[in-house]
Amino acid sequence: MRDVAKLAGVSHQTVSRVLNNHPNVRQETRERVLEAMRSLNYRRNLAARTLVTRQSDTLGIIGFETTLFGPASMLYGIESAARDAGYMVSIASVRDLDRKQVLEAVDRLTQHSVDGVIAIAPKQSVTHALAQAPPSLQCVAVGGSGESDAAPTVSIDNAAGARLATQHLLDLGHATVHHAAGPADWPESVERIEGWRRTLYAAGAVVPPVEHGWWDAESGYAQGRKMAADPAVTAIFCANDRIALGVLRALHEAGKRVPEDVSVVGFDDMPDSGFFVPPLTTVHQDFGELGRRSLALLLEHMTSSPTADPQPPDRVLVTPQLVIRTSSGPSPAL
Repeated sequence: MRDVAKLAGVSHQTVSRVLNNHPNVRQETRERVLEAMRSLNYRRNLAARTLVTRQSDTLGIIGFETTLFGPASMLYGIESAARDAGYMVSIASVRDLDRKQVLEAVDRLTQHSVDGVIAIAPKQSVTHALAQAPPSLQCVAVGGSGESDAAPTVSIDNAAGARLATQHLLDLGHATVHHAAGPADWPESVERIEGWRRTLYAAGAVVPPVEHGWWDAESGYAQGRKMAADPAVTAIFCANDRIALGVLRALHEAGKRVPEDVSVVGFDDMPDSGFFVPPLTTVHQDFGELGRRSLALLLEHMTSSPTADPQPPDRVLVTPQLVIRTSSGPSPAL
């Protein structure tokens, strides 16, 4: 730092102000210091800075090994938001979403002196494990259901998204809406079922039985074949777009036209959903906003004192939007 100061013709305190983005530095001086840093190939010693400030400007992210669109997009959204806010990230992946592996991931990140942790939490086991992290380490879950004994969570309002999809199909004149569901032990799946079911109850419509599947097209295809064999099925709300893709194939093979005979709505708004045949009506999740909200909630909890009034929220919901394309249309009975 003293070498940089000597080359730039300033004090080492000025170099420190530039490094810490202090506002009380003239732009001309700042540019001269930055040029000196580039000339000398100067890199700040982050380990030494962490020892002095007790802050690493690094956040831990816990993910899991998956190619599913939703969790992968969550990871990207969180990482992007952290980078925009000036934080580096350290990622720890787990194979299984159980308490033991999540806490081991927390321990690995703690050894890297992270300032806080954001975990992708498709199962409640993750949020409950985070609640058992060291009290000095603030943790936030993305995708949990916000139970009182779990870590603070940020999630898409899955129930609201399901209501949008189901009400859209009811408004098109369909007597009821069938549901191709995701796995029974994922909060996103459970909440989407709840939103779908409550919307049908409110409309006085028959609530069909639910058969759970996985988040992929193969599961959607299996569920779609059963629904295609039932002439009473005219509208299907799918728990995600990949399930919808399988349903569309099953309907096509059964000679069912979409949307003339059966309307289909998905959830996620994958980048490819507009290129399905036909283009898929779906519920859009804003994963960039999810990342920004999760980072903001973590920072609130990191900077808030136990006596602060009001306390940061324990749950934040991000509102989804319905994207209407041509896979949904009027009931064939109309």
